[in-house]
Amino acid sequence: MSFTYPEVGATRDGGPLPAGYHHVRVRERIGHGRAAFDAVVEGVVTFELHRSIGLRVATSQPRAAVGVRVTSTLAGLLRIPCEVVWVLDEDRRGGYAYGTLPGHPERGEESFVADLDEHDDLWFTVTAFSRAATWYARLGGPLTRRAQAIATRRYVSAARTIAADASR
Repeated sequence: MSFTYPEVGATRDGGPLPAGYHHVRVRERIGHGRAAFDAVVEGVVTFELHRSIGLRVATSQPRAAVGVRVTSTLAGLLRIPCEVVWVLDEDRRGGYAYGTLPGHPERGEESFVADLDEHDDLWFTVTAFSRAATWYARLGGPLTRRAQAIATRRYVSAARTIAADASR
């Protein structure tokens, strides 16, 4: 199986996202300190972040690594196949991105990155570019974008909860 879009890896460096797609870039402060950072990165790379927003997640490996297949299922109906395209494992930054595979309702890429700034404030960033790949995603139009916005808010909220739990 191959990716359904040519710009594989475009979310990695924080630069401009590819033209012709809907873009999402949300960055929020979600906590403070090393314990919170470590917990959020662990939640991201073990796919617990996704599970915590109500997705059923099946993976080819328990941790994110380049080439790991991730298939999320929403409400037992919508199958969302992806593959990890890059992983970030640095002292103060961690996360990964995955790209869409055939069968995904959209084409594009999404990244989930936690970073600890020089004041030990913890930031979480979701970056994505996508466009409809199926008739029902095209038909959904604004509803499809609204669903993506809701999912992004839920990811940020879940990351904030993980950080808060680790800080107790």
